[in-house]
Amino acid sequence: MRLPENFEKKMRDLLKEDFDDYIACYEEPRYYGLRVNTNKISVEEFKKICPFEIEPIPWIENGFYYDGENVTPSKHPYYFAGLYYLQEPSAMTPANRLPVEPGDKVLDVCAAPGGKATELGAKLQGEGVLAANDISNSRAKGLLKNIEVFGIGNVLVLSEEPGKMESYFTEYFDKILIDAPCSGEGMFRKDKKMVSAWEEHGPDFFCNIQKSIILQAARMLKQGGMMLYSTCTFDPRENEQVIEHLLKTYPEFRILKIAPYEGFVQGMPEVTESRDPSLADTVRIFPHKMKGEGHYLALVQKGEPCDRVKGELTGGKGKKKLPEELEEFLNDVKKEIRTDLLDIHGERVYVMPAGLPDLKGLRFLRTGLLLGELKKKRFEPSQAFAMTLKKDDYEKIIDLPLEDDRVSRYLKGETLDVDDLVETKAKGWYLVCVDGYPLGWGKLANGTLKNKYLPGWRLNS
Repeated sequence: MRLPENFEKKMRDLLKEDFDDYIACYEEPRYYGLRVNTNKISVEEFKKICPFEIEPIPWIENGFYYDGENVTPSKHPYYFAGLYYLQEPSAMTPANRLPVEPGDKVLDVCAAPGGKATELGAKLQGEGVLAANDISNSRAKGLLKNIEVFGIGNVLVLSEEPGKMESYFTEYFDKILIDAPCSGEGMFRKDKKMVSAWEEHGPDFFCNIQKSIILQAARMLKQGGMMLYSTCTFDPRENEQVIEHLLKTYPEFRILKIAPYEGFVQGMPEVTESRDPSLADTVRIFPHKMKGEGHYLALVQKGEPCDRVKGELTGGKGKKKLPEELEEFLNDVKKEIRTDLLDIHGERVYVMPAGLPDLKGLRFLRTGLLLGELKKKRFEPSQAFAMTLKKDDYEKIIDLPLEDDRVSRYLKGETLDVDDLVETKAKGWYLVCVDGYPLGWGKLANGTLKNKYLPGWRLNS
């Protein structure tokens, strides 16, 4: 593989005696990974039902390698059920090492396409709020889909400048993840197009952007809150020197140790002006040291640790009188839906996260969970709502085994004959599942299920 001469020289200076091993790794194949959605299924249960061979990623408890040359997990019904996300192994590390707890208010600043946001949302287990932002509106649309497939409802999906968000979310978040836009040196082996992108926009282009983003995010973090900064590049200007800039600007921040793994390499204080020894507690991931690509991680805390206020489930506007057709649908929902958090905009019904500030003026793709739409005296539940449910959360279920050809036919949008699975004269909205894991809705009448699977999500054969 051809690498730019100035990049090779920089890496030789950075790695010294390890340089030849690093260059040799370009002759090895890239690694493919998937990460289990622990909000829907346990790791142990997934290992029992996984239909292809997987091997544990040793530093990610819910991560696995798979043979990306010979299997296509993105075509499997379990993928459509949101049981796992496909992600390069080293890229799983940032969200894994940010210690998110249920109930936290979490921000993913540069979230598209959603690999890290979906893990942060799964860690929340439906409590608290995940704000997932990407400045690119087109990329944010893909982010929204991935979050909804994963069944994350306590969410705000934004497409906004981090600087504009500051005044809305000043010291609001308990945890923040910044997977910063970068020169992408750690992805050269995975994607050869990154080399030409690097030649056009290298570290000098990105480091000022990164320094701006990290300071904006710092002002949105609560006292005692934690922030994880990461890149998929090797250049000190984008890594240790960005953290040095944060510490100089806001001395109340301190670097925390990251849960270790034998392949992690210490950060390099010597590449900074201050030579702050605490920068050694940041982490570098190199592809010649681990079965993955390249990353940098730094975990910092703002001020002294403090007890987080738990149980912030207030914020609703009292019990509301609901439209009759919505009430009728909710009679079949066994999962608790907090009606005081319902927000009806025209036809659309949302369940909002509790405790939000006034968000007027921000650009959103989604605020809260879209429950469904009110249409001419009937209520149509949303695809997003179906994905937040467990099998036992809804009264009317059509549960298809994986080997039933109706699973793939459903995912392709076809009408199904299900009179063998339902009672005579049964009708109404049914939650369609594969092996007990929800896929979406169907409308039943006379033994025939009209397919309501979202057209933009359908399986292309």
